[in-house]
Amino acid sequence: MTARAAIRLTVVGDSLLDIDAVGRVDRVCPDAPVPVVDEIVEHPRPGGAALAAMMAARDGHDVQLVTAWGDDQAGDRLAELLVDVTVIRVPYDGPTPVKYRVRSGGQSIVRLDRGTDLGTFGALPTDVEHAVAAADAVLVSDYGRGITGVDELRDVLSRRPRPTPLVWDPHPRGSQPVAGAQLVTPNSTEAADWADRRGRRQRVGSALATAAHHADALVDGWRVGAVAVTMSARGALLSYGYGAPVVVPAPEVDCRDACGAGDRFASAAAIALGSGLIPAEAVQAAVTAASAYVASGGPASPVAASEAPLDDLPLTDADSRVPSERSVEAVLRRVRHDGGVVVATGGCFDLLHAGHVSALTAARSLGDCLVVCLNSDASVRRLKGDNRPLVPMPDRVEVLEALECVDAVVVFDESTPLEALRVLRPDIWVKGGDYAGRDVPEAEVLVEWGGQTVVVPYLAGRSTTHLVESAGRSSTTTTTSSKEMSS
Repeated sequence: MTARAAIRLTVVGDSLLDIDAVGRVDRVCPDAPVPVVDEIVEHPRPGGAALAAMMAARDGHDVQLVTAWGDDQAGDRLAELLVDVTVIRVPYDGPTPVKYRVRSGGQSIVRLDRGTDLGTFGALPTDVEHAVAAADAVLVSDYGRGITGVDELRDVLSRRPRPTPLVWDPHPRGSQPVAGAQLVTPNSTEAADWADRRGRRQRVGSALATAAHHADALVDGWRVGAVAVTMSARGALLSYGYGAPVVVPAPEVDCRDACGAGDRFASAAAIALGSGLIPAEAVQAAVTAASAYVASGGPASPVAASEAPLDDLPLTDADSRVPSERSVEAVLRRVRHDGGVVVATGGCFDLLHAGHVSALTAARSLGDCLVVCLNSDASVRRLKGDNRPLVPMPDRVEVLEALECVDAVVVFDESTPLEALRVLRPDIWVKGGDYAGRDVPEAEVLVEWGGQTVVVPYLAGRSTTHLVESAGRSSTTTTTSSKEMSS
């Protein structure tokens, strides 16, 4: 997502503790046809509303969490995990819910739940109303454990300042959204269940048409501004209750664990609305964020300490970065996890032509992914002159990412991508055919980690400069001919 100024986000909802018990499976139990999981290591993390709050805090936002958990060991463990989040606990006499997943090979084998009994809630702390009133956006994350049904809390949410956007992420066992919420974000199953409660569940042609029918019914029944039905790999459908719905397709990603994707979608939508975007823009930002999240492995994806985050790339032109449908981190992690070869190349790619496509296709054939290091607009101007680029950076990124041979794009602001390469550390760096037999400027950097620089052929006679010059000559000829005809 494009970097935005930090907002004040208040998250309200049910919190729980997620624990991933990750081990290795290489044999079957001798007395039963079940896998034996060896060398288990536990990875605890916040779940439910607590996960949504942590996601927003990691994005750099000021987050307050209004929630409840039990006075038990699981609750203490959950409290320790909630760093960078201000917690306002509602009194609660029930247990802290725990979801314990046994995992191996990037997938869950079994989930064991405890603390599922429901308790009762005490009086609302006095600072809850201020947390809601002072927020730039409010997110309700309902996990069906009762806090969103507390009348006093619902009154506070209903009395919030009207300009403050409220996003409600519902649950089949939870409470319906308060009237006046700007956006409600059920998945397709939840939307069907809620529509069924209102006597409006109906199969209408395709799955997309059915989702639109249910969304329309819920906007009207709940008296909310809009409903965004999330449809997993198909993206999301946004309905205002009338007219044609907005459909935001999801990029194709390798999803091993979708746990938490709904929380990522809802938190990203709330942040976008709190930043001043309209619902259609917020849903687009949410689809992008959720797709990048699942592509990176979801909440259970470990990140090695030696891996530099892509935020460390030297992108001084960062304000002009555009949302990327493909997480560079996820691409690198996936390829390296599988022992594959990372290929990178670079350039301005202004007025993409057949020569570019030929070189990019050749580069991709050398490994298991291709990352393009793209000169920012400022970098192109320094290299090519003030009349370039002809195509602005956001458009150049979008065109490159649309190519099947390109897996990800990184924008850099320097004249050469040396610092970007030090972060990406590709196995192969590819240059165009005009460098054949010449020293490649980036070669010495590749040596630092044992990378190799290679050159691939260009198609003869294809270059952006040639296209610009030809267009200029054509324009001059046309102008001269027009003058001659009029004289």
